Amino acid sequence: MAKIREIAEVCKSKNAGPFELTIDVVFKEAAMFERVRAAKILGPQLFARLYGVNAEDVLFTEYPAGCAFKATIPRAVSSGDVGDTDVYGAQQHAPLLEVDIPL
Repeated sequence: MAKIREIAEVCKSKNAGPFELTIDVVFKEAAMFERVRAAKILGPQLFARLYGVNAEDVLFTEYPAGCAFKATIPRAVSSGDVGDTDVYGAQQHAPLLEVDIPL
């Protein structure tokens, strides 16, 4: 087992407009990307559980050419609205860092 923070080259989040967040997980090598892909841990259900959204609201994309996974989810509070704690969405990837991937 390995945590995403230990095996990903990049794990980041950012706004995808004021109402959505996008979270990217990028691997340095295609072999590691394929191992993670084969584990079938990263997907809409994981993001729904981690971020408290419905799985059908998660736009999840695998991008083999870039050794990357991308998930776009609705923000609980729109960017800059009352109650927003991360106006740029730049800290929202943190829950993903501790996810275990069986390798």
